[in-house]
Amino acid sequence: MPSNGDAIYKFKQNSDLFWLTGIEQEDTMLVLFPGNPDPKYREVLVLVRPNELKEKWDGHRLRAAEARAISGIETIVWLDVLDGMLQPWVHSSDIIYLNTNENDRKANHVPVRDYRYAQMMKGQYPLHEYKRSAKILKELRAVKAPLEIEVIQKAVDITDNTFRRLLQFIKPGVMEYEIEAEIFHSFLSQRASGPAYGSIIASGDNARILHYTENKRECKDGDLILMDFGAEYGNYCADLTRTIPVNGKFTKRQKTVYNACLHLHHYAASILKPGISIIDYTEKVGDEASIVFQKIGLLKKSDIKNEDRENRAYRKYLYHGISHHLGIDVHDLGTRTEPIKAGMVFTVEPGIYIEEEQMGIRIENNFWITKNGNKDLMKNIPITVEEIEALMRR
Repeated sequence: MPSNGDAIYKFKQNSDLFWLTGIEQEDTMLVLFPGNPDPKYREVLVLVRPNELKEKWDGHRLRAAEARAISGIETIVWLDVLDGMLQPWVHSSDIIYLNTNENDRKANHVPVRDYRYAQMMKGQYPLHEYKRSAKILKELRAVKAPLEIEVIQKAVDITDNTFRRLLQFIKPGVMEYEIEAEIFHSFLSQRASGPAYGSIIASGDNARILHYTENKRECKDGDLILMDFGAEYGNYCADLTRTIPVNGKFTKRQKTVYNACLHLHHYAASILKPGISIIDYTEKVGDEASIVFQKIGLLKKSDIKNEDRENRAYRKYLYHGISHHLGIDVHDLGTRTEPIKAGMVFTVEPGIYIEEEQMGIRIENNFWITKNGNKDLMKNIPITVEEIEALMRR
């Protein structure tokens, strides 16, 4: 992807392709044809052919033996000879599955390569039946294998160490970008590949901006600071949010609101189990938020009684979803409407955002769903007012 001038953004492998192959190199393809008459070509990994001159500029490219060792795929074909091989495979099949990005949060403002390739295939082979492989991959990727959980846990542990480091670093006068720099340094020093997403370091009223990324304000005495960050390790993501006092001590009101948010966090985690859909789960958390917000003086009984069910009263102070899938992508693939299954990984991240008090609080942990309930992958990360204050005093 172009940046400015002749600069380009750092390469990021397509998540579906990485999940299937483990390959992190541009111009890679995977061709699966279980009905191929020649068994050798039922599973084919397509790579760009190494070029010694190009490697002097851009670095090493995988050789066939290296790609086999990473992917477990025996048949390697170079991209520059693929077209001639692909044609007879297509001619002996009836249905072609093509992959595109079916993340519900995508924003394709330019015609991306997957869609351009699909149009090319349809133009070249117009009489075939075309289907979506992304629909299948969404179901497969949503349920994590135990090895995937191990890698996510490593990303979580790196994030845990980093948060504890921040508790010793943050004080009045520090800049938000200095905190972001500490996060980046801590991640790399623990051999993470870097942040899983752009870190949100939002002090004071910035905490009410859900995707605040400027990270340029001075952190002031008396403010809270909301930090949403996570390490990427082995291409899998952690996603943590904590809200802490810049000076190390919550005020009485800050503590009240924080504990209300923590109550919602624990309540949401208690009902996030196999069989519930994210839509129904969100409604239940909304019911609990309505009760909690009355207790802390944000809503009145009349607000609840007269609310529009399509825009519930609690939404004034909690205006985002409570959970999302987590994995290779920080907003990973999965369904919102169907019952959740054992093996899925979700965030749990309620928040309370009060414009009148210029306060925003969010608390987020990552949970692995099992057949017996869920397991908090971040259970060791400090979360209570007392834990945070005690570590900041050291």
